[in-house]
Amino acid sequence: MSELPLGPRPAGTSGGLSSDARAIMLYEANKKTAVVAYLLWFFVGMFGGHNFYLGRTGVAIAQLLLTLTGVGALVTLVWIVVDAFLVPGQVRNQNNLLAARLGA
Repeated sequence: MSELPLGPRPAGTSGGLSSDARAIMLYEANKKTAVVAYLLWFFVGMFGGHNFYLGRTGVAIAQLLLTLTGVGALVTLVWIVVDAFLVPGQVRNQNNLLAARLGA
């Protein structure tokens, strides 16, 4: 049985993977799922956890700051109910952006 060579790979080799295969593997490793988004929405949605997961950092920070204030907590309760219907589209948009970035 032959062993793999030790040390760095020669320049220009990518482990036998085409650029398309690499892009697909990166996409699969980094894509978002609606199940995880809904779990975060259910358990930490009040604090914007699902928005952090979906890459909507500005919205998540606003939601977190509103939750920490008394009056903002009422606004956040309504926001959470609305987000329940928006999560599938947000997941799809994040995955489309990722695919465009990777060129898949």
